[in-house]
Amino acid sequence: MNSSPSSADTPLVSVVLPAWNAARTLGEALKSLLDQQPSPRGPVPEFEVVVVDDGSADNTRQILEHWRSAHLLGNRLRPLYLPHGGIVAALNAGLAAARGPLVARMDADDTAHPHRLASQAAHLFDNKHIDLSATCVAFGGDRELAHGFAHFVDWQNGLLTHEQISRARFRDTPVCHPSVMFRRQCVAKWGAYRDGDFAEDWEIWLRWLHQGAVMEKLPEQMLVWNDAPTRATRADRRYAREACDRLRAEWLARWLEQNNPFHPLVWVVGGGRVARQRLAPLWGHGPIPAAYIDIDPHKIGNRIKGVAVMGRSALPPAGQCCILNALTTHGAAEEASQWLTESGHQPGQYLIV
Repeated sequence: MNSSPSSADTPLVSVVLPAWNAARTLGEALKSLLDQQPSPRGPVPEFEVVVVDDGSADNTRQILEHWRSAHLLGNRLRPLYLPHGGIVAALNAGLAAARGPLVARMDADDTAHPHRLASQAAHLFDNKHIDLSATCVAFGGDRELAHGFAHFVDWQNGLLTHEQISRARFRDTPVCHPSVMFRRQCVAKWGAYRDGDFAEDWEIWLRWLHQGAVMEKLPEQMLVWNDAPTRATRADRRYAREACDRLRAEWLARWLEQNNPFHPLVWVVGGGRVARQRLAPLWGHGPIPAAYIDIDPHKIGNRIKGVAVMGRSALPPAGQCCILNALTTHGAAEEASQWLTESGHQPGQYLIV
């Protein structure tokens, strides 16, 4: 990376970090940014840290003022103090205040690897066609107590290329939100965060990808993603299964309308209750299930709301159907994808949802 000209007044990177009642962890998050170092990919870019205090009732403000008065981050630290308005309002306020052409996200309960900003800035600087650079992350929690979230982190870490990220985006959010760095022009082209009954990070990636954004992920673990008890995916109803199912349905329906040559028919791999519940909102947007494909002999031959449950041998040949792999049990979706590929179905002909 050949570093572009920048100064403290015109940073290359703006780190947008919302904080709400984050006094316990904010200091470590800020220290990890203070400790940024050059990476094998390039130098540390000139950066600022825009911390949006979302009306905290603890000592978050005092910690920010201490860091600012002690010059620990120098004039790189730019706190914003807002009445409590929620994560989306805080994120958009941070975006509006950001001065850099590159925006990095981070949360107040996570820590950045010393090479993170240098590596991602170089990734975007050296690859002009990439709009968003994410990284793999380290799971900061107890894998036995939070095995579901740990497995989710492992799944995300396996999605590196744009093709992998794009194809997997309907299963769940394919990149770790606080690990991303993107070009600020993406916001001008495709819009900022939206507030609603949905996960704001998954919604923005679905929207950006639908409109042509190119995303890649660095293979190194550049962030510790801590499994805090107050993490939004635990406490916020917008991250509940029903809200996720509705969000998936909206954007999956748009994709199918544009890309399914057999529209509105789709074949669903997975005839169990969980798979059917995940896709139930989709049918209200126009797609129609041709059949459910299952391996359970007790299900094969049944009809569910008029839709037949069939064995794998009933699936049309490769190139003659559009397939949604809706299996969710650990390893089941991967096994079904391998079977589909071995049967001649190309990855672009089926989606994992």
